[in-house]
Amino acid sequence: MIDELFEYGVYLALLVALAIPLSAYLNKVMAGQKTVLSRVLVPVENAVYRCIRVDKSEDMGWKRYLVSAFAFSAICLVGLFAILMLQGLLPFNPEGLPGLSWDLAFNTAVSFVTNTNWQAYSGESALSYFSQAIGLTVQNFVTPAVGLGVLFALFRGIVSEGNPGLGNFWVDVTRAVLFVLIPLSLVVTMIDVQQGSPQNFNEYETVQLLEPVGVTADGSIVDADDPAAVETIDQATVPMGPQASQVAIKQLGTNGGGYFGVNSAHPLENPNAFTNILECWSILIIPMAMVFALGFYLKRRKLAWSIFGVMLFAYVVGIAVSVDQEMGGSKQIAAMEIRQDMGSMEGKEIRIGSAASAMWGMTTTVTSNGSVNSMHDSQTPLSGMLQMLNMQINCWFGGVGVGFMNYYAFIIIAVFISGLMVGRTPEFLGKKIEAREMKIATMVVLMHPLIILVGTALASHLAAQNPELAGAWLNNPSFHGFSEMLYEYTSCAANNGSGFEGLSDNTPFWNITCGIVLILGRYFPIVGQVAIAGLLASKKYIPESAGTLKTDTATFALMTFAVIVIVAALAFFPAQALGPIADYLSK
Repeated sequence: MIDELFEYGVYLALLVALAIPLSAYLNKVMAGQKTVLSRVLVPVENAVYRCIRVDKSEDMGWKRYLVSAFAFSAICLVGLFAILMLQGLLPFNPEGLPGLSWDLAFNTAVSFVTNTNWQAYSGESALSYFSQAIGLTVQNFVTPAVGLGVLFALFRGIVSEGNPGLGNFWVDVTRAVLFVLIPLSLVVTMIDVQQGSPQNFNEYETVQLLEPVGVTADGSIVDADDPAAVETIDQATVPMGPQASQVAIKQLGTNGGGYFGVNSAHPLENPNAFTNILECWSILIIPMAMVFALGFYLKRRKLAWSIFGVMLFAYVVGIAVSVDQEMGGSKQIAAMEIRQDMGSMEGKEIRIGSAASAMWGMTTTVTSNGSVNSMHDSQTPLSGMLQMLNMQINCWFGGVGVGFMNYYAFIIIAVFISGLMVGRTPEFLGKKIEAREMKIATMVVLMHPLIILVGTALASHLAAQNPELAGAWLNNPSFHGFSEMLYEYTSCAANNGSGFEGLSDNTPFWNITCGIVLILGRYFPIVGQVAIAGLLASKKYIPESAGTLKTDTATFALMTFAVIVIVAALAFFPAQALGPIADYLSK
């Protein structure tokens, strides 16, 4: 374990070293300043504005900024829904795959438009090349761009002195896609192709197996010479298509949706140890850079480092605990006196292993990524608890843009509480935090546990009152079955997209209710934070004085961390006690 943690330390050091210059680049891009790519991309940028008839000099107030963001998301939702429903009639469909059912198409369209990429289907057997490349991959670019744009609108609101404008939504999205997401994706795509990920529009290929396998009457895979085998298979069909490009942006945009049903556990999405590290790097690089971007934009680097320290601490502690749990092995397997020299390998790829799977699980849940290289449902109870807790807190790095925005809501609350404790009007970066800002921040913070717990309670009630329904949903009874339902709504509310896949969730109930939670989890915080930005932008700057609360100190960082943990503990500990904690204590 010591060796693994040392390797992860080197990985994190390199990640931080690259995130800092990327944050400076992000600030230049979003400010419209000259960059190394300006000569090539500025003409393209201007052509986009002419095409969509946008005046890039126009400055939008917070209400118009929100209306533009919602209008764009609505157009994307309708378009993607239509593509998925009409898939059978559209080109680039060599397997002749039909359109999705209306409820699955609704759930999938909502999940990709909300930067969640929740998948109640297997991509290689359900979606055509057109749906994957034009439908899903396009959304993987524009949805993180929306989050990045909204975050910079918040930055502008914080530093503005009486100007209600927060920038131009269409300019922000265009620049984020052209100057940030596409260049990074091209680099990662080329590396993935070199490492073995397909990038083509060829028909599916049939290959000869190195060793034939047998299939029993119930569909189980056995040795070819096993007497129980009723059929011998010596060939396999290998899906082709534009895989590498989708893998790149699914990670960089904290989207997470895999080309294959098993996501990055599949060797074509994640061929080896190097691509495994590369994909983890891709997940975190932009969310980390966004924290440092705050320091550059507000000229408060000490504040950025204090926020980064809190997030990194939570991430590293989670990795250490989860790696220890997975390397320690499964209690049930140990009880059967089976050696577990490689740790708990249930639900994991042998080429990846327990430690790398644990690190990935923490990486993908401290962000809103949702990709997997192992089955989270099969990990030890405490690892699953930590994964859920990361998403329930929902502000340790988070998704592109929206991660820091969630943290900002807790900063507002911490500033307000701290101000009351010292008897002063709360201030943050020269702006008074008054009742309106506090009310909005509180609603943003409380809405997250509300939609998670209400959804879980509804599903649990229906399952308890209808055993047949529960039997159709749950492959695991008791505590773990409850954990599966809790994880489902937690992942949707956090716009994560990973799941405890022991739950059979491709039903109208789950597709519709999860779709509603996805929308609320994505847009309610955005509305609240942009509204706060608009309110702050209209306020005059107040110079710091001897009595000003310092927010860039270790003390305030600890205060914010305490507020986050207390809110999470109060909201989610009872549910965690009924799920993963009870699951752990019962085994």
